[in-house]
Amino acid sequence: MTVLSPRGFVASATAAGIKPDGQLDLALVATEDARPVPVGAAFTSNLLAAAPVQVCRAHLAESGGLSAGIILNSGCANSATGPEGRLAAELTCDLAARALGVRPEHFLVCSTGTIGTRLAGERIEAALPLLMGGRGSSPDHAAAAAKAILTTDTRTKEVVVEASGFMVGGMAKGAAMLSPNMATMLAVLTTDASSSPQALHAALASAVGHSFNEMTVDGCTSTNDSVIVMASGVGPEVEVEALTEALTAACDDLALQMVADAEGGTKVVRVRVVGAPDGDSARRAARRVAESQLVKSSWYGEDPNWGRVVSELGSAGTPFEPDRVSVAYGPVTVCRDGVAVDHDEEAIRGVLSADQFEVTCDLGLGRCSATVISADLTPAYVELNMGLS
Repeated sequence: MTVLSPRGFVASATAAGIKPDGQLDLALVATEDARPVPVGAAFTSNLLAAAPVQVCRAHLAESGGLSAGIILNSGCANSATGPEGRLAAELTCDLAARALGVRPEHFLVCSTGTIGTRLAGERIEAALPLLMGGRGSSPDHAAAAAKAILTTDTRTKEVVVEASGFMVGGMAKGAAMLSPNMATMLAVLTTDASSSPQALHAALASAVGHSFNEMTVDGCTSTNDSVIVMASGVGPEVEVEALTEALTAACDDLALQMVADAEGGTKVVRVRVVGAPDGDSARRAARRVAESQLVKSSWYGEDPNWGRVVSELGSAGTPFEPDRVSVAYGPVTVCRDGVAVDHDEEAIRGVLSADQFEVTCDLGLGRCSATVISADLTPAYVELNMGLS
């Protein structure tokens, strides 16, 4: 049941008319007893933060990190919509809070879809009675909520992690504009562990840093990125370390699902940089390769073009010595000490034809490493992002 696997939560979904043709576009995840509980959250680093991100930040500050639920809509990002957009986001929280008998600051709101489009608050208001009245804890309720938040995704993204004495569940969406921090993504996580807002926030920050912030599809950072975790407290009090481990496992799984569903993507590629003098250099170099249009196109063409990889490493703005670098696709080394080496052509074809593989870049300058998950660049990505709707 994913997001409803931990005890103490309910969900629902309905069609508010934000998307065409009666598609599900409005979802709710809330506590079973409408009780505000501890929340941890991470949001986009884009300075063009969407109205719902602004409202969430304000509500969490006002409530001391407590929330009774989250309403999410797809089909409209409610970003770059000025004061009118902020009012629509506030109205959504006000209506939901009134329905559950809590204060408005005890509700959060997320949106995803087209930037610059007005969110029709009146449609959400009309659909809210059905959304609130349809709350439940069945697998169908969880599945409907996960479906309602999708945009260009081709499938839902859900996860469950069983830990010692508690569980973490989650749902997410994201297929493009995927680049930290964090990505064009929404993720709602739940846990039945007992935790304070401060501990929950710290655990989530670490989890996001080792998952969503280590993936990229196209190098673009959205205005709406939100990851929110709620702790019902039905289960035992959990140490921050255990909570961090479970949340990291859940977020890492969801991040991989997002890259696997990248717009037009056919391959998931882990770019691993080793032999760097420090961690920051390793991360920057890995991201440079993972976001290179030339490299990503070669992955789609199943071409072991290591020259493109080495060129990106040399322009990453990090320490680099040409005669020390090596590149391997899977277990097959194609470049050593900055020059080509003989390799098994059939073996390299086998690596590149798979739907997942790893590219390892050894800088030969130290002991630090980093990995970024990416996808190939295909004609389908261009077609999906040409502006046609």
